[in-house]
Amino acid sequence: MLILTLHLLAALCFLTVLTGWFAAIAALLTLLLGIAAAWDRALLRSRRAPRAIEIHSSGEARCLFSNGNSAAIEALGGSAITRHWVSLRLRSPLRGSLLVVAGMLPVESFRLLRLWALWGKLPRVAQQQLPGGL
Repeated sequence: MLILTLHLLAALCFLTVLTGWFAAIAALLTLLLGIAAAWDRALLRSRRAPRAIEIHSSGEARCLFSNGNSAAIEALGGSAITRHWVSLRLRSPLRGSLLVVAGMLPVESFRLLRLWALWGKLPRVAQQQLPGGL
């Protein structure tokens, strides 16, 4: 809703500052851009909206889209990984990045995504555990 409100305010600014047909066309295009952005980015209703992230045991990660396609993911590292968000680069020509914030995933899943983004692999148990006991 915030996206639509901001684009509506921008459209009203065009109508306030500009005059004539140019103002009406600029306002209409700004409002249509807001609707398209909300549909694609905020509501995730487009056919290319991300639906899941798969991280394989080999360390490769893929993003699955609504239309059934997938794209490889690579971590950006550095400040792109915090306890609040993880920014990922999609190897897809139409969508350059994917931002995952803490509230989008369960706590443990988000922690695993952060670990993968930092180290390129998931934590796992050693193959041969030492026997317990003293």
